[in-house]
Amino acid sequence: MSAFRELMAHQRETEALAQVAGRLAWDQETVMPRGAAAQRAEESGAMSLVLHARRTDPRIGAWLAAAEDEVEDEVSRAQLRHIRREHERTLRVPGDLASALARQTALAQGRWAEARAADDFAGFAPVLAEIVALKREEGAALADGGDVYDALLDDYEPGATAAGLDAMFGALRPRLVALRERALGQGARARLGGRFPADKQMGLARQLARTFGYDTTRGRLDKAVHPFSSGSGDDVRITTRTEEDDPFNCLYSTIHEVGHACYEQAIDPAYALTPLGRGVSMGVHESQSRIYENQLGRSRAFTGWLLGEMRHAFGDIAVADADAFYAIVNRLHRGFIRTEADEVQYNLHILLRYDLERALIAGDLPARDLEGAWNDRFAADFGYSVTRASQGCLQDVHWAVGLFGYFPTYTLGNVYAGCLHRALRAAVPDLDAQLATGDLGPAGAWLRENVQRHGGRYLPRDLIERACGAAPDEGPLLAYLEEKFGALYPDG
Repeated sequence: MSAFRELMAHQRETEALAQVAGRLAWDQETVMPRGAAAQRAEESGAMSLVLHARRTDPRIGAWLAAAEDEVEDEVSRAQLRHIRREHERTLRVPGDLASALARQTALAQGRWAEARAADDFAGFAPVLAEIVALKREEGAALADGGDVYDALLDDYEPGATAAGLDAMFGALRPRLVALRERALGQGARARLGGRFPADKQMGLARQLARTFGYDTTRGRLDKAVHPFSSGSGDDVRITTRTEEDDPFNCLYSTIHEVGHACYEQAIDPAYALTPLGRGVSMGVHESQSRIYENQLGRSRAFTGWLLGEMRHAFGDIAVADADAFYAIVNRLHRGFIRTEADEVQYNLHILLRYDLERALIAGDLPARDLEGAWNDRFAADFGYSVTRASQGCLQDVHWAVGLFGYFPTYTLGNVYAGCLHRALRAAVPDLDAQLATGDLGPAGAWLRENVQRHGGRYLPRDLIERACGAAPDEGPLLAYLEEKFGALYPDG
C-alpha cells in the first residue's frame, strides 16, 4: 500500500472517531440525563486522548513526506495540506492538556447551564477562569512564539488574524451604529402578538427545514438550550428552541441551523470521513446559515409565502398583510440576546464579544471581572443596561466550552454572506419570484455548486472569491443592510 493510501486509511478512522466524539456532545445537549455529567466528562476526556494520540502518531510525518512525491492531483494535495496542518498543530499541544480541556469543558457546560438558569455569574466565574487558563496554555503552545489569540482564531478561520479583523470590524461599526440609531430613533414598531403552541412551532420548523433542503433521512431536529448543528456526511443533526410568545425564535433558529446542516450534507460524498469532508471554516459555515436565515429567509418575497404558512399552522395571527408581516419579521428592536438580534445589531453583539475575549486571553481582563466589563461595554454600545447575567455574559455557551476565537467568525460569515448574496442574485435574476412560492431549489442549488460541495478543498477566502468573482470585503453586506433597512425605516 502506498504511503498516501496508508495515511488516508489512518485518517478515515480518526475522522470516524471524531464524529463519535461529536455525537457525545450532541447527546449531552439534548437527551443526556443531568446526573451523567461527571461520567460524560470522563468519556470526553478519554476520547480526546485517543484522538490526540492518533493525530500525533509518528507515522504521520513519514507518510506525509513520502506522499508528497506520490500525489499530483489537486484534491489529494488538499488532503495532505489539511492533514499536515492538523498534525503540526496537534503535536504542539500536550496530550494531558488536550484531555484536561475536553474534561473541563464537558463539566463546565453543565455548570454554565445551571448558572445561566440561576443568573449566577459569581458561581460560574471560577469555572470560567480555569477554562481561560487552559485556553491560554493551549494558545501559547499553538502560537510557538507568535500571537496567542491569532493561534486560537486559526482553529476556526485558517489564515485570519486579529489585525485583519480589526480593519474589517472597524469599517463595519460606524455604519451599523448609524443605521441602528436612525431606525430606533423612529420609535418602536409592532411585533407579533399572541401565543403560539410549542408543538405547532416544531411542526412548522420541520416543514421549513425540508423547504430549505434539509435531508431528514440523514438528520433530525431536536430541542436544546442553545440551538446548534452537529455532524457531517450522512448524520447531520440540528436543534432549536421554542418560546410560546415568540415563534420567530424557533423558526429562524431552525432555518439558521439548516444552513449549517445543508452545507455538511452537500459536501461531495467522495470526501466523506476525510479532512475535505467537512466545512472549511466557521466563517464559511456561518455564511451559509446567515444567507439562509437572512438574505433568503427574511426577504420580502419569502416572508410573503411564510405568512400563509403561519396562518395555516396557527390560525389568525392578527397581521394585516404581507407588507406588515415583512416589517414585523425585520423589526429593529432593543434586546440583549445575540441569537434574537436583528440583522443590523447582530454584528455589534459579536464585536463586543470579540473585544472581551481578546482581553481575557491576553490576561488584561480577569474572568471574575467579566460580568462588570460586559455590562459596561453593553451600556456604552447599546444605550441601556443589562440587569441579569442570563441576558449578558452567561447567554452564550461558547466560552464555557472553550471556543475562544470562534465569535468573530460569526461576523466574518455575515460578510461572506453579503458577497455570496450579491453573486447569487446576479446568477439567479428571478430569485424573488421563486422565493415568493417557497421554492428554495434554485438558491440552494447555486450555493451547493459554488460553496457547499467543495467542503475543505479550498482555503476559506479563496472559496468565497471563486464563488463571487472578487475577494471578500464588507461592502456588499453594508450595501444590502442600508438598502433594506433604509426602505423599512425611511428618513422623515
